[in-house]
Amino acid sequence: MLTDTEVRIKGMKALTEAMGPVEAERFVSLILREPFDYTKWQRDLWADASVEEVSRAAMRRRRASRAAPRKPLGPARAH
Repeated sequence: MLTDTEVRIKGMKALTEAMGPVEAERFVSLILREPFDYTKWQRDLWADASVEEVSRAAMRRRRASRAAPRKPLGPARAH
């Protein structure tokens, strides 16, 4: 299990890679500023998909992430 810090780092990295740094910061600001019901959002996000469709999409994404080369999370440290 990842620590809270690791989750934050990976989450910001994913947002930044997907949206760019400006939009990622904007997303975080919106989440902090506006009330956000994650459970409702997830329910609405997958409302038109069956359990099987969601499962297949998750498995495809997992396979793709395992095939992709892993990059270090932060700046390289000198020893």
